[in-house]
Amino acid sequence: MSKWEKKFGKYAIPNLTLILIMCYVAGYVLTFTAQEFLGYLTLDAYAILHGEVWRLLTWLIVPPSSFDIFTIIMLFFYWSLGTQLERVWGVWRYNVYIFTGILLTILGAFLSMGIYYLVAPELVSLAGGGLFHLGSWYYSTYYVNMSIFLAYALTFPHNQVLLMFVIPVKVKWLGIIYGLLLALNMVTAIWQGLRGDLGVWFLVTAIGASLLNFVIFYMRSKSHAHLRPKEIKRRVEFRQDIRRNPRITKHKCAVCGQTDEDNPDLEFRFCSKCNGNYEYCQNHLFTHTHVK
Repeated sequence: MSKWEKKFGKYAIPNLTLILIMCYVAGYVLTFTAQEFLGYLTLDAYAILHGEVWRLLTWLIVPPSSFDIFTIIMLFFYWSLGTQLERVWGVWRYNVYIFTGILLTILGAFLSMGIYYLVAPELVSLAGGGLFHLGSWYYSTYYVNMSIFLAYALTFPHNQVLLMFVIPVKVKWLGIIYGLLLALNMVTAIWQGLRGDLGVWFLVTAIGASLLNFVIFYMRSKSHAHLRPKEIKRRVEFRQDIRRNPRITKHKCAVCGQTDEDNPDLEFRFCSKCNGNYEYCQNHLFTHTHVK
């Protein structure tokens, strides 16, 4: 990830969440003004293979639901979550997370088409491309946004939101509940599909892409200590503390107390296994007792 960021980080798109929200706005405008035209923009894998390649991008403006006051609230909510994640992770890593979810959703659309050709070829022959056009409406950035919420809950587990604008709830509990509901909906849909309700496979792949994106992010974070959400958040907060109080020494060993002002040749590192902002000089980085 770090090597790729050095090579391609300059191409990362800032304020990506705002761009996604603007896509929503464009989609709702088309919903009220040209509903039929919106049908030519969905993620229809069958149509893409028959030359309508613009659908690989235009499906991003397909809105997930009807427009009301709660839609506006949710858009502001996800703009806030995405902006915070972008500031903590950095523009490059946030871009990678979003575009991975988008790519997995596109692959899910083609996977669902393959499932129908294998499981119900007679249905495909009867309905033709109309079957996949109907299923393409399941694919929108709704589940991509849901993966943003799950990632936010993992990065800021103790932040609170006001449920129903009144009840304070920690984000981690909402993330756990919503993740379980997504998994339950996916398992239920798979069960219905295996029992003959073939229309649910579009929903299965749409939800599966969102969950898979989060799982990849979670597993990578667990296996690379410097990429863990808590570690990234802690480093950002430490830099902010330094900016707010410039008199604080930039580097100080938690064991011997030496600073970079005392010995400019010393190297200092944070310990990923210690619980808190503990920094150690090169002499005590591997010999100290971890703080739990």
